[in-house]
Amino acid sequence: MTVMVEIDQLSKTFGSFRAVDGISLAVSKGEVLGFLGPNGAGKTTTMRMIAGFLTPTAGTARVCGRDVVQDPTGVKSVIGYLPEGSPSYDDMTVGGFLKFIAEIRGYDGAERNARVGSAVERLGLAEVLDRPIDILSKGYRRRVGLAQSILHDPPVLILDEPTDGLDPNQKHQVRSLIAEMAAEKAIIVSTHILEEVEAVCTRAVIIGAGRVLADGTAAQLRTRLPQSNAICVVLPQASAVSAAAHFKALANVAAVFESPAENGAARLRITPKGDAPLAAEISEAVRRHGIPASEVYQDRSSLDDVFRLITTGAAPVNFTAGAAA
Repeated sequence: MTVMVEIDQLSKTFGSFRAVDGISLAVSKGEVLGFLGPNGAGKTTTMRMIAGFLTPTAGTARVCGRDVVQDPTGVKSVIGYLPEGSPSYDDMTVGGFLKFIAEIRGYDGAERNARVGSAVERLGLAEVLDRPIDILSKGYRRRVGLAQSILHDPPVLILDEPTDGLDPNQKHQVRSLIAEMAAEKAIIVSTHILEEVEAVCTRAVIIGAGRVLADGTAAQLRTRLPQSNAICVVLPQASAVSAAAHFKALANVAAVFESPAENGAARLRITPKGDAPLAAEISEAVRRHGIPASEVYQDRSSLDDVFRLITTGAAPVNFTAGAAA
């Protein structure tokens, strides 16, 4: 695949505070990279540096071969950037603002109107075209910001929280648009909505304290974490204690955790030692001891679990799923 974005030991300090600490990664054409991290992790600072709006303290990034330090104007010509908060000129109408952006990008006349019209249609902005931006809802302002980022059909999109403030239907529309554009672009999406990563991203990078902590597909991130192959057993509450004792005695079981299930039942979550498979061993124990289980199923970690474990330090730092696969 063609590499469109290359980040090489990118760092940024503000006084004594190091916001970004030597991040390196690459994004290729056809990839939608989910850029994740807790508040203050360095996501927005990194995206601003990639977009050429903030000068790195050390390291560099290249977008379509253009260096963000040596050629920031060239970088801006090949990216579409949706900043945090969708900054715009609030006294302009939506249509006036988009025409203004098109003209800045070098379009006029029929082509300007065509590009604005296409962006308006794709983001569903026709009904607010003549309204001032400052009276729009947060969701509409976000869509106007996304519209300006795609006006010039750039090969690289950098989107900071693109569905922030959107209702479920609008989120679906924007996610569909990202998926539609993905084949011909490299797209970086910063988001706090982890379901969005699974819905539209082909890969996820988790950062914390300005460093890359994990890099891989959502499936790789889930399966490479401890307890990713846990088995859940649902059974009557009265049988939970004795069943847990039987499961704890099994050779490959690390721990058994009890939690409530529906209708007064109990759920036992049984975690393995290392990567040991448990399904057959648990099923045999259920049969051998006559445990009255109504359900036995594999419980893989969700992406929320992955995020929490990695960013709190409960899972290994500098974990790279792709490299480990």
